[in-house]
Amino acid sequence: MTTTAGTPGDTGTPRAAGTYAPRPGAAPLGRMIAAQAVLETKMLLRNGEQLLLTVIIPTLLLVLFSSVDIIDTGAGEAVDFLAPGVLALAVMSTAFTGQAIATGFERRYGVLKRLASSPLPRWALMTAKTASVLVTEVLQIVLLTVIALALGWSPHGNPAAVLLLLVLGTAAFSGLGLLMAGTLKAEATLAAANLVFLLLLVGGGVIVPLDRFPDAAQSVLGLLPISALSDGLRDVLQQGASMPWGDLGILAVWSVVGLAAAGKFFRWE
Repeated sequence: MTTTAGTPGDTGTPRAAGTYAPRPGAAPLGRMIAAQAVLETKMLLRNGEQLLLTVIIPTLLLVLFSSVDIIDTGAGEAVDFLAPGVLALAVMSTAFTGQAIATGFERRYGVLKRLASSPLPRWALMTAKTASVLVTEVLQIVLLTVIALALGWSPHGNPAAVLLLLVLGTAAFSGLGLLMAGTLKAEATLAAANLVFLLLLVGGGVIVPLDRFPDAAQSVLGLLPISALSDGLRDVLQQGASMPWGDLGILAVWSVVGLAAAGKFFRWE
């Protein structure tokens, strides 16, 4: 095979007959997912409302209720009870509330429809969104942990159990957030996601211990993903439990159900 000379105006470098470089085409899948994840993370951190939910509110709750004796959190330092619950709240605010609102409005404005027609597969787009959530959660957890330690928090327990709880909690809330964003209108998603956030903040064992509620309510509230995540983190980080299997089981069920429902009912338009 002989090489051919390029003609004036050619943008590629001639190598062999009929072969030119650079060649047009989609980037490698891994690179596309990484680029989309970086973009999603930047948009998430630049959104003022989501920044309020993901950083400011959890930080204020942690500092306020750790410094002022408003709620009886039982024996020991208040921050030892509050820190695990606020970490659970941070996961919910990013994986559920923030992701549901952002994805809902992307769907309304046709962003998802356009992305779905790009070389990036739909499952890869959801993978990029999940990666963005995880990056944001890491930043949240580092910030809240530093603040809690400054307030006198003394965590202990199995790091593997904490990591597993956080991963399952993220999966559960991501599935529920995507289900809401993919089935409701954007305005309805905005209202519903914020309402759920407030209700679970009060009744999910984040700030107020579940044993302050009536027995019948405790049985129901204990099955919620935020309750399982906050109680599981508290069992490990405050009580030193090795592996809270009950809470992990609840989160696993919510993860499977939420992600399966989101995959089946999510509408891109």
